[in-house]
Amino acid sequence: MKLLTLRTPNGTTPTQAVRQDGDTLTEIDGYASVGELLKNPDWKTVAAAATGATHPYTGADLAAVVPAPGKIICVGHNYRNHIKEMGREVPPYPTLFAKYAESLIGPNDDLALPAESDAVDWEAELAVIIGKPGRRIPEADAGDHIAGYAVLNDVSMRDYQFRTIQWLQGKTWENSTPFGPALVTSDEFTAGPLMTSAVDGEIMQSTPTGDVVFTPEFLVHYISTIITLNPGDVIATGTPGGVGHARDPKRYLAEGQILLTTIEGLGTLTNKVVTEV
Repeated sequence: MKLLTLRTPNGTTPTQAVRQDGDTLTEIDGYASVGELLKNPDWKTVAAAATGATHPYTGADLAAVVPAPGKIICVGHNYRNHIKEMGREVPPYPTLFAKYAESLIGPNDDLALPAESDAVDWEAELAVIIGKPGRRIPEADAGDHIAGYAVLNDVSMRDYQFRTIQWLQGKTWENSTPFGPALVTSDEFTAGPLMTSAVDGEIMQSTPTGDVVFTPEFLVHYISTIITLNPGDVIATGTPGGVGHARDPKRYLAEGQILLTTIEGLGTLTNKVVTEV
């Protein structure tokens, strides 16, 4: 099942949770977003049974699939080819940092280049979306807590990121993180398919999502040891090799370019790079 958050400027709420069936989006009445839907323990049954108003998928104005997660926890150095290109060692534990909801944009929204940074880089990532709360979740049970998966690009302002040994300031700029297009439920997707990023049609990253140091299940286990994971929380599971910052010469995003981020089975983010107004 695919669940999305549709912008509905003429509806009763600014956004609406919908289910995708082919080229048709069906409203899930009573839920303004996928994040709100996931707070209902019976979210999957409710979504499957929805018979609300319908909309065509083609041309739909989509918000970030979970527009306001309670937590966005990101993982660094989780793909060996990226660890190598950045000159680091394989870590014994996950490298964690945070984003905030203000950084999220929809799957087809413009990507803002801030005037303060001239080193804006791409980072294709598999996002895990939590569907069941838990603390100290055993790794063997972690799959039961995953609602599904989506595509995310952890766009990074490298000059700000490396001002200090802490990365937060380069990772959570407003309107910089495309996320979606849909939550694909965990019964229909398992980590493993190919993930790519492309700039103006040139492939920059291309790595299977299963080629990780720490699996989604381990990350759910590890992070939930530290803090309770709640429905709608997001874990961005890291980026593979091919980022612009690791190239010689370095390459960064520029105004007018089109950034595509794709995971087979989950969909594509299509974001035009624009100067922030």
